[in-house]
Amino acid sequence: MKILYRTYQLCIAAPLLIILTALTAIVTIIGCTLGSAHYWGYVPGCLWSRAFCRILLLPVRVTGHENTEKRQSYVFVANHQGAFDIFMIYGFLGRNFKWLMKRSLRDIPLVGKACEKAGHIFVDKRGPKSIQHTYDSARKVLKNGTSVVVFPEGARTFTGHMGVFRKGAFQLAEELQLPVVPVTIDGSFQVLPRTRGVNFVNRHRLSLTIHAPIDTRGKEMKEVMDEAYMTIMAAQPKEFQGFVENKDQ
Repeated sequence: MKILYRTYQLCIAAPLLIILTALTAIVTIIGCTLGSAHYWGYVPGCLWSRAFCRILLLPVRVTGHENTEKRQSYVFVANHQGAFDIFMIYGFLGRNFKWLMKRSLRDIPLVGKACEKAGHIFVDKRGPKSIQHTYDSARKVLKNGTSVVVFPEGARTFTGHMGVFRKGAFQLAEELQLPVVPVTIDGSFQVLPRTRGVNFVNRHRLSLTIHAPIDTRGKEMKEVMDEAYMTIMAAQPKEFQGFVENKDQ
């Protein structure tokens, strides 16, 4: 069965996904240039992510949509198990949002340009002015129900366990007095662990759990960080419970 699945990936899925990725980037660039980045910066990427999972025959389970309100903006924070976290968030979170992403991702051909046109926020840590510009960009985005999504670990896990959370997303939530929504991703590590690099994927169920929002008003930032961390970890399988240092953080 594994040989058959890998043959399918190589001969059918891979060519389809390469073409689909390029087309999605082009549609996003053109749509955001001629129309609204609110729509074109989200819908093509959402459909692309769902198609990616379906073409690779990966079962997906999502719970917790009822925990968020459509007109409310949030700061979503998720654990970072692997490359498929992006498809899970983009395709199945069910909320129009912008990523807070590494500045280096802007250099990816087509995809980087599409992200820029879509209004995703590139985090620049080269100095206080650059960091302030990141926050200013986020302020403009976080209104009318548009949210941001952050991986507070800043890097994918090597072990499936969570590393430490960086405080940037929580500072933003505190400054703008926005609720923080913890999101647990499970299965992405088994589908394509970071240690294997670009390789064949394993067929494994992907799970996205959207937890109840954490009200940041009247709370210390560390209290919110700790609550979000423990909420995300508690929904992970027992094999990935507990902190493990990630030297890439």
